[in-house]
Amino acid sequence: MIHPFEILGKTQAFFVGPSLEKGPLPTLIYFALSAEDSLQCDPFNRPVQFLEGLPLRIFSITLPGHENNLPPKNALNVWEKRMKKGDLVIPLFIDAVREILEYLQPHILEKKLAVAGLSRGAYIACHVAASCPMISTILGFAPLTRFRAARHLDLETLIPNLYNRAIRFYIGNHDVRVGTEHAFSFISKLAAEAHKHGIHSSPIELLIGPSIGYRGHGTSPEIFKAGAEWIKGALLNEL
Repeated sequence: MIHPFEILGKTQAFFVGPSLEKGPLPTLIYFALSAEDSLQCDPFNRPVQFLEGLPLRIFSITLPGHENNLPPKNALNVWEKRMKKGDLVIPLFIDAVREILEYLQPHILEKKLAVAGLSRGAYIACHVAASCPMISTILGFAPLTRFRAARHLDLETLIPNLYNRAIRFYIGNHDVRVGTEHAFSFISKLAAEAHKHGIHSSPIELLIGPSIGYRGHGTSPEIFKAGAEWIKGALLNEL
């Protein structure tokens, strides 16, 4: 069952897990589609399924281009069209997420906040983490790392703000939709930045496996489960 999270009388996010009355808990922010579909629509919600029943909350916020039942497959085209009109699609969304996180802070256990995302959701998760130092852990499935309409917002531009986080990406070995090589480039440069700052065994990982699905861009149940287990360890260990 998903629950609305309201700010000033307006629903800004949805979550699954224990009620807010249970006090601060480890928290995951997960981006995939609309907030509701990210939490309840299979297969996109499989990380949520694998974490169900644990003492943590999973929140989701509707991505740009997914409002008002817009077709998910057209989301990046919607982003591009809005940007061509001068809309600051990504920065404005990140600002909105930061505001929601400020309201959420009393409900989040200290140092137990993670973000995760699928494809464009992983791209957004990294941008959110780069602007929110309290996020310690980032998980991405088949991550979009470069967006042709906004190359100035490629994930590699975030490296100075992300090198000191725990990061794990999963991608297929021939993902020609988002580019396996782009994910590798980002993770490699991120690890190099961490090393430059004295982090010689950085918890920055890229796990490459056999591609599945259209243009090699799918994510298997086994990969979703592995990522969920990793997040479980990050959020629930040492409690």
